Amino acid sequence: MDKNQIIDNTVHFVKTTLKNAEGGHDWFHIERVLKNAEIIAASEDVDKFVVALGALLHDIADSKFHEGDETVGPRLAREFLQEQQVPAAIIEHVENIIKWISFKGGNEAQQFRSPELDVVQDADRLDALGAIGIARTFNYGGHKGRPLFDPEVKPNLNMTKEEYKSSSAPTINHFYEKLLLLKDRMNTATGRKLAAERHRYMENFLQEFYKEWGLPSQKWDF
Repeated sequence: MDKNQIIDNTVHFVKTTLKNAEGGHDWFHIERVLKNAEIIAASEDVDKFVVALGALLHDIADSKFHEGDETVGPRLAREFLQEQQVPAAIIEHVENIIKWISFKGGNEAQQFRSPELDVVQDADRLDALGAIGIARTFNYGGHKGRPLFDPEVKPNLNMTKEEYKSSSAPTINHFYEKLLLLKDRMNTATGRKLAAERHRYMENFLQEFYKEWGLPSQKWDF
């Protein structure tokens, strides 16, 4: 098995598959997650080949763009990796990374864990934080036609998984329902350090947002 060739083939496959993807879930998102994963993996005892494949394929078919179907991504990844003659154990591991990487809302318990998933999950969560995370959040909100903010619509921190997936709340609410929760859910020391920096940036952004909106500070007490 030529791992370098498989990685090259995977990059080509992902670029081709996501060439018309929404801007927050396109090839550039995948590339950033891969770079984050490489940085984190350098300090972890992990299989870097599995990490790279997981990072490259984690959003090959995000369920948000497939009517909520969470089986499409793992299936496409499995079919591709089988074509590359990747060993079955590695394919199963990558499938599980894809299945369990995402923040699902509803406080759903994660039923699969591995050091490789920890790395890729942290890498993906980092791209949901900081300046890039803010840009991606508003890009997706615009893609879905959501309002920026409504002072009368309070974030729902107790949504079920189904409510989270179908939510049409204002984009600012997403900061409270997901993004500001990620810092405390990081798995690795490197991930936690990088997340803390990006978390502070988002907090500062929100305070400036409320100030420019004409509100004195955060609208809600939780």
